[in-house]
Amino acid sequence: MRITVVGTGYVGLVTGCCFADLGNVVTCVDVNRKKVQELQKGFIPIYEPGLEEIVKRNRNKRLYFTTDLAKAVQNSDFVFIAVNTPPGKNGEVDITHVQEAAKGIARNLNGYKIIINKSTVPIGMGDIVTQIIQKHRTKKQSFDVVSNPEFLREGSAVTDLFKPERIVIGATSRSAAQKVAEIYKPLHRPILITDLKSAEMIKYASNAFLATKISFINEIANLCDQVGADITQVVKGMSYDSRIGGQFLNAGLGFGGSCFPKDVAGLVQIGKDHQFQFRLLPQVLEINRDQRKHFLKKVHKALGSLKGKTIAVWGLSFKPDTDDMREAPSLTIVPELTAQGAKVKVYDPVAMPQAKLFLKNVKYCKNAYEAAKSADAVLVLTEWHEFIQIDFQKLKKLVRKTVIVDGRNIYDPTQMAEKGFSYYGMGRGKPFVF
Repeated sequence: MRITVVGTGYVGLVTGCCFADLGNVVTCVDVNRKKVQELQKGFIPIYEPGLEEIVKRNRNKRLYFTTDLAKAVQNSDFVFIAVNTPPGKNGEVDITHVQEAAKGIARNLNGYKIIINKSTVPIGMGDIVTQIIQKHRTKKQSFDVVSNPEFLREGSAVTDLFKPERIVIGATSRSAAQKVAEIYKPLHRPILITDLKSAEMIKYASNAFLATKISFINEIANLCDQVGADITQVVKGMSYDSRIGGQFLNAGLGFGGSCFPKDVAGLVQIGKDHQFQFRLLPQVLEINRDQRKHFLKKVHKALGSLKGKTIAVWGLSFKPDTDDMREAPSLTIVPELTAQGAKVKVYDPVAMPQAKLFLKNVKYCKNAYEAAKSADAVLVLTEWHEFIQIDFQKLKKLVRKTVIVDGRNIYDPTQMAEKGFSYYGMGRGKPFVF
């Protein structure tokens, strides 16, 4: 099939590359000329496991990158809109890029096309895109607009696209929906065909529910700290219940990234736009913000005043297996440490080039051990695998004080005590102080 993907951000790039790997001819379009030139040379602007290999297999064979929207649209049957929809000042979804993409597509229609919204957009955006194309098309070319929300997790996006738990397609035309379903047919995964607005709502409702689970378990973890219970055991006991399960019940520093914070805030604003006041979701966001403050309280409990203290920070990205710094806990925690007079040394296996754009007045280190040298405390902010496998005997010789404040609960408190470390986890009950 001949496919154009408008936008080479995270979603657009992964979608386009994977569609090419399925045997389709895919053209990825972006207005950023420098970015397109780098992609044409095989340079991948994001870190995503497996993506570089896919690009190498398909580039200049079935996968092409261009700034020429007109040619791309005219040479395709399906046009995916996968541009950025950033949050506005009040959490509203900025649809400017989607509108501009729709206008550009409309002006270059040269026959029947199916336009697919892949971007996360407000409810009713399918109708808006339809109106834009009807207004700006130069001829009465026929088209259909389809909603096909993405459910890609950073760090496992390639796997998520090839092995999705479900594929959601919303449309006013059953025929158009079925044609889009044909793209996904080789995956042999469940496909739900529904109306446009329901498909758009499914995306928001899914992310809001998962974010709610995270905030809920963090509230329980904070209570565990007060009563002396261990959140990991609580979650284990809960997860045996098939009605609950264990996914997204990992207590820690809360959710970050580009999706959960933006989509929850966006859904709250969508409610306001339709005279509906959410009571639960604003609290989900507030709990998430407060979780970083709760973590800093643990740092103070372990060290007292931070002035003059040396602190090692392990992990800067919002989650492992990505270099994405959007809404990462480190963006809140690290500046607060430096503001209180601490000397901060940081390390992340992948995200430091991105982090340098945001985090100043810190020392960037070549590995976890360099960051920990002479540190009064080691803070774990991202659960990278190499931190789990750390050599604690080596670490103990390097640090000034054997203090670990674990924002991701990657270590066992009892084992840390046995190794001679004072350990502070999230919801692990009474701190193990050596």
